[in-house]
Amino acid sequence: MNRILHLLAMITLTIMTIHIVYNAGKTEESFTYFPTDQKASFHTADTSLTLIGEAANGYTIKWEVSSVLDRKAYLRQDISLLYVNGLLKEKIGQDWKQEEDKIHLDKKIQQDDSANFKAISFHHAELHRNGRITSTQKITHDDLYVLHSTDAPLHSFHQPIGKEDKEWKFVIDQIIQNRLKLALQKTEGKFNINHDQYTVIPLTDMYQFEASTLPGFNEQETKKILGRLWEGIYKNYFLGIKGMDGTTIDPVGSTIPLILIANDQSHLFVISELKNGEAMILRQQIPAH
Repeated sequence: MNRILHLLAMITLTIMTIHIVYNAGKTEESFTYFPTDQKASFHTADTSLTLIGEAANGYTIKWEVSSVLDRKAYLRQDISLLYVNGLLKEKIGQDWKQEEDKIHLDKKIQQDDSANFKAISFHHAELHRNGRITSTQKITHDDLYVLHSTDAPLHSFHQPIGKEDKEWKFVIDQIIQNRLKLALQKTEGKFNINHDQYTVIPLTDMYQFEASTLPGFNEQETKKILGRLWEGIYKNYFLGIKGMDGTTIDPVGSTIPLILIANDQSHLFVISELKNGEAMILRQQIPAH
């Protein structure tokens, strides 16, 4: 329990004034959702987080993202976002690949305190065949907890085993939930959004809709919404957030984006609090179905 209290002392929540960063207009997307290719599929797609061991000022984890399509695609791209205790630590991607089926990305990350690491990845392929353009996509993730303390061995887990793991997971999860709750409350108050009119899902949980459907939507509609969502995430978040003054803000340090899907199925919001305290709020229309 002393280790848990030490963690709480190390990680604090900062209350800052929100300003608006708003991108609701039509933009040319780099990821483009085309009708799903019924013949193309990923042989494999994976995101993994692995504790390597002690480092000079803490410890190191390895972050890997890979995918193999069952054919070469006109365009291939994988991107991944890594959040530490609910804040964006790093992002990885690469130049668009033409006539490629395989992608592999990896990076080593150093951290000095106990933390939860959440990685969420989007694997995308655009295919051109017989004058028709289609696409296929997949979302993968990983979730790792690392306990680092001067009075106990370095330890990591994906799922808690034993009482101490469960206590640490509870404390770290509360820190993350409080950060996201605060970001949501600020946005609600600033932009008059009532979260009771929305289904609220963290971006890092969107992988679950690979095997199920979004509330109120069928499988095909879910795939289309996810594809268009990642169009917006890539253009307006991953590559940098455009402020109203035309400047580009680095998303590193921002909270995990919350996806707010309207109960009337007409639109969704993407909200996040940036490192400087500003708010990112994106709106996407959901075509009638």
